Order: sequence, then structure tokens, then C-alpha cells
Amino acid sequence: MTDRRFDLVIFDCDGVLVDSERLSIRVDLVYLERLGWAMSEAEAVERFVGRSDADMRADIEAYLGGPVPAEIDAEFERQYRQAFEEELGPVAGVAGVLEAVATSGLRMCVASSGSHAKIRRSLALADLTPWFDDDRIFSATDVSTGKPAPDLFLHAAASMGVAPGRCAVVEDSVYGVQAALAAGMEAFGYAGGVTPASRLAATGDGVTTFEDMADLPAVLGIGGSAE
Repeated sequence: MTDRRFDLVIFDCDGVLVDSERLSIRVDLVYLERLGWAMSEAEAVERFVGRSDADMRADIEAYLGGPVPAEIDAEFERQYRQAFEEELGPVAGVAGVLEAVATSGLRMCVASSGSHAKIRRSLALADLTPWFDDDRIFSATDVSTGKPAPDLFLHAAASMGVAPGRCAVVEDSVYGVQAALAAGMEAFGYAGGVTPASRLAATGDGVTTFEDMADLPAVLGIGGSAE
């Protein structure tokens, strides 16, 4: 279709494909309090959602003035894994969205701040692995600078052979939306998670927000609701 707006849809993973952000924040707040850096959920969302684990660790170690104690690290790694294995599922409506995107002929991939192993594990726990083989999964570990820098999205687009201006990015964080805009891509902010639509929309001009994942096909202009 020559009049189609996009050739590629780039999905963030956490909070867009898998409903992980509330799980992560719940554990994060306990972790941070244990380290002596108590904060509210709203502050944790503002500071950390959308950033890489390495960036979060750098902030924590700057606050502590040194490395995180190994025993605390190990304890909370177990807690994260347990929470994900027991509770993680797909974002409501996203399976239908992926079907609709594939049926439309658009290509799609994942570009996430998590490691490759974390992305694959999350997709598997949410039964979304069939949609994304290894050459359509891109991690912040693939580039020198993570979100809000554009590097990850530009890397994903180049690897998929698509010009940035022909990419739609689906994100749920301010940092992710900033990265998409910096990459010259169109940003679609999912506000059904932990970041409200007002914060996503205020990130920059041209951000389209939506609150029901099932509405994404219509928002992308490829059909009606995926429900």
C-alpha cells in the first residue's frame, strides 16, 4: 500500500507488550527503601520507568556513594524473578494488536531497555514469543547510550532496513517517547500503564496518546479496535 504511513512498528517491551511495570515498581520500592533511598511510587515512575537497569544502578550507586551490597543485589534479583514468574502476563489486548499489525502487512519488532535475556524471558512468560524471533529483538545493551537517546530505536530501524521516518514507536514512558522523537519517528504513548497521558503528551509535539491497547490498530490507521 503506497499510502501507508509506516513500514515498521517498534514496540517497547515492559509496560507495552508485557504488564511488568507495576510488578517492577513494587519490588523497586522495597529495594530502594532497603538501601536507604525511600521514595514514592510517582517518584520511582518519573525517575526510572523506561530507563535501563544500568542507568538505574548508576543512579543508585551515585546516591549511595559506592556499589550496591552484593547480598542485597542477590536478594532482590530473586524477588524480581519470583514476581515475574508468578504474576507476569501480557498487556490486556496486546495479542489482538499484534495479530492486527501482522495482518495489515506492517513489520514489527521490539526495542527495550532490558537485556536480551530479560526481553526473551518476559515475552515467554507472557506467551508472546511467537511474534518476535531473535532478529526482531533489540536491547539497550546493543548500543552505547540508552533511552532517552535515540540510539536504540535508530539501531532497530537500521537493522530492519526501514527509514526512521517510516517507523511508529509504541512506548509507555517519558524516556521512551523522548527517544522516539529524537530518532525522528512518530511516537504513540500508551497511557494505560503507570505514566499518565498528560505526562506522555507533554514530552514533545506530535505525540499521540491512547489508553486502551486494543485501540492501537485504529490509532495507527490500520483498522478498527483489536477487540
